[in-house]
Amino acid sequence: MIRKASTLYAALLLACSATSAVALAQTDTPMTPLEKQIHRMDLGVAAVGVYNTTVSGPVVSPVANQGATDVTQFGSNTVGVLAEVRYIARPYFGLEFNYGEARYTEHYSVAPSQIQTKVNEYTFGYLATPPHPIFTLQPYVGAGAGTTAFKPTSGGGEGAPEQARATYYYTLGVQKYIDDAQHFGLRAGFRQTFLLAPDFGQNYLTILKHTSSFEPQVGFYLRY
Repeated sequence: MIRKASTLYAALLLACSATSAVALAQTDTPMTPLEKQIHRMDLGVAAVGVYNTTVSGPVVSPVANQGATDVTQFGSNTVGVLAEVRYIARPYFGLEFNYGEARYTEHYSVAPSQIQTKVNEYTFGYLATPPHPIFTLQPYVGAGAGTTAFKPTSGGGEGAPEQARATYYYTLGVQKYIDDAQHFGLRAGFRQTFLLAPDFGQNYLTILKHTSSFEPQVGFYLRY
C-alpha cells in the first residue's frame, strides 16, 4: 500500500507541477473563459491517519450466531493517502471529489478473527471556503457522500469477497498559499467518515451497525 501511495503521490505532484508551470507562463495574457474555470480548481494530496472505532451488536441471523450473543468488530489504525480535486466557484460554494487509499485489518470477536483488506474511498461533496482568514489561514468546511470499497488481500483476506459500503463524511481545516503567485499551498485538516461496518457478505459477521473513522490529514495543494 505504501509503495502504491508513493507512486500516486509522485504522479500527482508531477502532473500538477507541469500544469502550474504552464499557468505561470500564461499570467501575462488574458485568461479565456475555460482558463478561468480551470483556475478555480486545485488538486491536493495528503497523508491521512485512519483511526477506526469499535462497534458491537447481535448477529442479524440467529442461525449464523454460532452461540455468540454479540459480535465486536474494529479496524486497525493505519496511515493512508487522500487525493482531492476541488472546484471553488465562489467562497461559499465549491465542490470536491475525494479518492482515498489505505490498508488495514478488520478484527472480529468470532472466526475468522481477522480479515486484512485494502480500502478505497470514492466520495463527492460540497465545500465552503470562507474568505475571512483565521490567523492568516483560510478555513474550509465540507460534507458529502459516496462509497468505500473493501478488497481483502490475497495473503490475509481469508478468501473473503470484495464489498462496498455507502459512505458519508464531513471535513474541516485550514490552508495557506506559500508562494506569491498563489499556485502552491499547504493544507491541514480533519475529516470523519461514517459507514455500515463491513461483513464481507458473511451472515455470521452481519451486525448492521454503523462505524466511523477519524482522519487527521496534512498535505499540499496546487492550483492551476
